[in-house]
Amino acid sequence: MITSYHRPTQAVINLAAVKENIEQTFRQYPDKEIFAVVKADGYGHGAVAVAKTALTAGVTGFCVATIDEAIQLRTAGLVQPILILGLIEAKDAVLAATYHISVTVAQVDWLKKAAAYLKETDSTLLVHIKVDTGMGRIGFLSENEIKQAIEFMAADDHFDWEGIFTHYATADQEDSTYFKQQEKQFSQIVSALPYRPPYVHSANSATLLWHHGCGNMLRLGISMYGLNPSAGVLSPTQELKPAFSLVSEIIQVKCLPAGSAIGYGKTYETSEDEWIATIPIGYADGYMRKMQGFYVLVEGNYCEVVGRVCMDQIMVRLPRQFAEGTKVTLIGKNKGKEITLQEYAEYAGTIHYEALCLFSSRVPRQYIKKG
Repeated sequence: MITSYHRPTQAVINLAAVKENIEQTFRQYPDKEIFAVVKADGYGHGAVAVAKTALTAGVTGFCVATIDEAIQLRTAGLVQPILILGLIEAKDAVLAATYHISVTVAQVDWLKKAAAYLKETDSTLLVHIKVDTGMGRIGFLSENEIKQAIEFMAADDHFDWEGIFTHYATADQEDSTYFKQQEKQFSQIVSALPYRPPYVHSANSATLLWHHGCGNMLRLGISMYGLNPSAGVLSPTQELKPAFSLVSEIIQVKCLPAGSAIGYGKTYETSEDEWIATIPIGYADGYMRKMQGFYVLVEGNYCEVVGRVCMDQIMVRLPRQFAEGTKVTLIGKNKGKEITLQEYAEYAGTIHYEALCLFSSRVPRQYIKKG
C-alpha cells in the first residue's frame, strides 16, 4: 500500500517520549541490558526511527518477529545485536548468519536441518533457546530437550549459543499465581544449565513493570511506546508517555437538514439541521469500521463519528460550523482534551496493541523530537 503524503491525515510519533520511557526503565533497572522490541514496524510507530532513537537512550540490541524485519534494521545501518523472536525456516539460517542476526530455536530437529545449510557455506549462526514455560506457543518443553539442543550446538562449530529465554502469559494480570509458576520453572531450567549463555531473559514490559523476572536482559516492548501493557488493570510503576497521535483535517463541511441520511446503509439520519464534516481517513488506513458512534476532537470539542466508517473517509457531527482545514485529532490531545489509544481500542473491542498494528502504511508517520 502506497503512503499517502498528499493529504492531511498522518500519525505523529513523538520520539522524545520513546526516549524518556526507555530512560525511565533504565533508572529502575540500571544493571540490566535492554533490547528494544521493534517488531511490526515498531508497533506501528516506525521500526527504524524508533530503533535509532532507542540507541540514544542506551539500548544495546533489538527484538523483531521476522527475518525481514531484522534485515530492514541491518540495511538501515544498525549493527547492534538483533534477535528474531519468531521461528525462521531452516533454509534461511545462512541468511540470518550472513546478516549476523540471532534466531530463536525451539526444536532439536530444526538445528539438525539448519546445520546442513550452514555447513555448505561454513557459516556460524547465533542462537537463543526458547523455553515454553506455559505460554503454549513455540519453545522447548523439557529440560532433556534443552540439554540435547545444547549438546548438539556444542558439538557443531556452526552454532554460537547466545541466549535462553521464555515469555510469561499473565505478567499483566493482578493474580500473579501463574506468573510465579512460569518464573519458577524458568529459574529451575536456567539453574540446571551446564553453563549460562551471554543472554538470559524473561522480562517483557509487563514483567519489568510489576515483577522482576530472571536474567540480565530486558525486552522492552509496549511500555517503550508509552502504553500500559495491562490496559489499565494495573497501574504502571513508572510514568508512561504515549508517543503515538493520529491527526487529520476537515476537507468539507456542510449543513444538512433534518432527515438527511449519512453514509452507507443510511445508519445515521440527522434529527435537525446539523453541521457534518468529512475527514479523509477510513478503514483502509486502519481506522476501524466499527468506530461509528465514537468521536474525534475538533477545536477541543468531542465530535461523534456519524454514519458508517468508509474505506477512505469518515463523517462527524460538529457542534457548529468549522472552516475546512481545521485540525482534527483522532488519537491524542487537542485544546486541552484527549482521546487515548486505550479509549479507542476499548470502543473497538480490542487492545491497543492491535489498534496500533492496524494503522496501515498509507498513513505517513511524521516524527517529532520534543517533549
